[in-house]
Amino acid sequence: MSAQDLAVRGTDAWGRAVSITISQGKVGAVGPDATGDAGQGLRVFPGLIDIQVNGFGGHDLNAPGTNPDDVAAVVRALWRHGVTRFCPTVCTQSHAHMIAALRTVARACEEAPWVDRAVIGVHVEGPYISPEDGPRGAHPREHVRPPNWDEVQAFQDAAGGRIRLLTLAPELPGAIGLVERLSETGIVPAIGHTGAGRADILAAASAGARLSTHLGNGSHAMIPRHHNYIWEQLAADGLWASLIADGHHLPPSVVKVFIRAKGVERTILTSDAVWLAGGSPGTYRFLDREVELTPDHRVRLVGTEYLAGSALDLATAVGNAVAFAGIGLGEAVEMASLRPAQLFGRTDLGRLAPGFAGDVVLARWLADEARLEVVQTIAGGDVVFHAR
Repeated sequence: MSAQDLAVRGTDAWGRAVSITISQGKVGAVGPDATGDAGQGLRVFPGLIDIQVNGFGGHDLNAPGTNPDDVAAVVRALWRHGVTRFCPTVCTQSHAHMIAALRTVARACEEAPWVDRAVIGVHVEGPYISPEDGPRGAHPREHVRPPNWDEVQAFQDAAGGRIRLLTLAPELPGAIGLVERLSETGIVPAIGHTGAGRADILAAASAGARLSTHLGNGSHAMIPRHHNYIWEQLAADGLWASLIADGHHLPPSVVKVFIRAKGVERTILTSDAVWLAGGSPGTYRFLDREVELTPDHRVRLVGTEYLAGSALDLATAVGNAVAFAGIGLGEAVEMASLRPAQLFGRTDLGRLAPGFAGDVVLARWLADEARLEVVQTIAGGDVVFHAR
């Protein structure tokens, strides 16, 4: 793939008619569109950034035997939904299994520059999480283990230095020390799959934790109404929050309250998509467990009400955020583009401005349905998806 000069017109997420040129893989100029047709009604906004993708379109990044072609296929599938950058997410498993998954992502990046470009960083979710039912979620108990810096270094070596985000439970022995070391080495420490009390949450935030991973999920079914880890993370101003706005992981009213508590400036929309995303309803095998994709796109462990990831895509999450929280489209788009870019310190992503990466999405905004319908995705100045 080689970048070419492009010109796009449309109405941006804030309702302004704009004309954008893209040259040599970057945004060249942005100005008002004086043609009068505003890009034939299309909305134009920065490429979306998903910080938690376990798989997509039938390709599982955590399954035994996953290969670089699977990683590349996930990239292509995400393009269809306006996602131009993402975090391949490797979850709790045996040391050897996680090393193999990380090496696969690294190989995919080494073999295809366009895959490497799409991978903004690898997200390691676990294995240093709560072993309790509820907070542990769908992570296998037998592979949950105490924080281990030597193992983290082995993970980073396997990933070719690409790990940028690691989710852990701060109440585990040694967790706060690990948070400090992660922060010092440029990996964003995140709190998740936790049953932590106030002291551990505040200690983690003080040590460098910056994010609550899918806040409100990976938790007990019943918690004290006042003194609990959800309220404490909401109240911790130093913690951003990622939310799975699919209506299953969090009810619409909870999404609304969480966004109001954190503010658009500290909220990130994510999918937590698993390989079933984009698939047909049915029962499937996921590692050593059976999972069900229901007709309303809920992914759950068979025989339980525990969720096992999601079938959400980020463009849908943007529309849901508008519907659930009563915010504007521009604010919802920022939570799926600019805010994740800021989390990773990427000052070249998340805006339609001169010098920024040529990652641009054109979509129809169906306001009555609060739904984005992606028409074209441009990554690094190349048209990588165009709806027929």
